[in-house]
Amino acid sequence: MVAGGLWGAEERRVPVLVELFTSEGCSSCPPADALLRQLDQAQPVAGARAIVLSEHVDYWNQLGWKDPYSSAEFSRRQGAYARLLGSEVFTPQVVIDGREQFVGSNGRDIQGSIARAAGKPKAEVRIVSARREGAEAVVTLSIPALAKGKAEVWVAAADERDSSSVSKGENSGRRLDHVAVVRTLVKVAAVSRSEGLERSVRLPLGPSPSRVVVFLKETGGAVVGAESTPVP
Repeated sequence: MVAGGLWGAEERRVPVLVELFTSEGCSSCPPADALLRQLDQAQPVAGARAIVLSEHVDYWNQLGWKDPYSSAEFSRRQGAYARLLGSEVFTPQVVIDGREQFVGSNGRDIQGSIARAAGKPKAEVRIVSARREGAEAVVTLSIPALAKGKAEVWVAAADERDSSSVSKGENSGRRLDHVAVVRTLVKVAAVSRSEGLERSVRLPLGPSPSRVVVFLKETGGAVVGAESTPVP
């Protein structure tokens, strides 16, 4: 049943945003990258749909290997979460629905957090369509007015799969594989109790298969709704 813009957990797998802050320069990160792929593929938490994003930070780059997927934007985003959650900045770090954070390879605690997040009311996020036009994704959104409060609407474009053969740094000699590697992350609008959103947005895409993730974030950092769809 849908009422007031909220989805009940019993209706379907409830979307939960799982953000991994990682780096190819960090020797502790490959197990977390592997766990994120497993969460994405196996969806092991009953009643939950883990919507994953891999956000590569740049503060490891000066230590021998420059992560080709890294961005200062993701370092700043991780720092903002640390302030909100009262945590340190470290890699690998997973943030669940903007509410809880864990070491990114701690599968037991992460799955427990996903289950807890799936039990919370969620706002509905609809991706009406997402198509590739040249080097861009054209994404049409339909988000009803919220049952309460306000939230920012964020849209991410991420590579489905990426890999690197690392030649320097802590992971020298290793081939590293990643899922849902964020290339673009933008705030496109806001929704509230009085105003929903009907809009198309464009985001740059790489040549490889991609996915689009849309999520709603409250001022305090909590994610109250999410959705994802592939862009071949």
